Amino acid sequence: MARLNDAMTSVNRNEGEGMTVKRARLIYNPTSGREAMRKALPDVLERLEQAGFETSAHATTGEGCAKDAAVVACQREFDVIIAAGGDGTVNEVVDGMARQSYRPALGVIPMGTTNDFARAIGVPRDVHAALDIILNGFTKKLDIGQANDKHFMNIAGGGKLTELTYEVPSKLKTAIGQLAYYLKGIEMLPSIRPTHMKIDYDGQVYEGDTMLFLIANTNSIGGFEKLAPEAEMDDGYFDLLIMKATNIAELVMIANKALRGNHIHDDHIIFTRAQSITVESDEDVQLNLDGEHGGQLPGTFTNLYRHIEFFLPEE
Repeated sequence: MARLNDAMTSVNRNEGEGMTVKRARLIYNPTSGREAMRKALPDVLERLEQAGFETSAHATTGEGCAKDAAVVACQREFDVIIAAGGDGTVNEVVDGMARQSYRPALGVIPMGTTNDFARAIGVPRDVHAALDIILNGFTKKLDIGQANDKHFMNIAGGGKLTELTYEVPSKLKTAIGQLAYYLKGIEMLPSIRPTHMKIDYDGQVYEGDTMLFLIANTNSIGGFEKLAPEAEMDDGYFDLLIMKATNIAELVMIANKALRGNHIHDDHIIFTRAQSITVESDEDVQLNLDGEHGGQLPGTFTNLYRHIEFFLPEE
């Protein structure tokens, strides 16, 4: 745990004799949250400047743009990166930062539909309240996950049940928010079928027909806050959830249990902790990383212990 000013004594960029200038790079999705960040941008930049940050902003234009911007910000050794957008934007920024030898402290301003990661770290949805946390300067290093050649900060998963998160059109998510996911889930329910998978977790092996697997770094997944109720973000472990084959009635029952966090004791569920996980299947299984498409199986998932420093509420 640290405060930004204490953590950056080694950074010395002078604008005159003895003056240290802190630089912040704001990477934001201009379409998230009904363009709320675009509207708030002048006030956010003004507050950062008043707090002593030399601030510049980068508006994303499409897939991969936030990742590329994060890489450049690391290479230019900014002191702070701020990711403003939904979980997809934050994921790209984390993915871009994770490979770099120099990684600035990362702040999050949540502007998306579910904002799972921001909810998990206690950052409110209000733009200025989220900015207050960054300006307060309290930071902590947290784990992130590596999935093959990509990274995630919240969740990795696979199976038909996970595919609805990236099948919901972005315009529908913007219009009706999280309800869009539930509507898509109802539409897909009759067609959901199990997939045969082999899952190796820290030397133990499960093999069988599987509805889904979830590799959780936080307790907030798809708007559910109790899917991985015991998850900790700085312990070097994932929480692994495997749902075995079920019928529709059993699936609905498990979903109801998940609202209360009681699903982990269900006979159809394997729930454990692991640092390294591999998943294989002879079938075509798409990977979901933080709610976005992340390639296909096979997958190797590794916990990167306290790899990125995040701004958090001090309490």
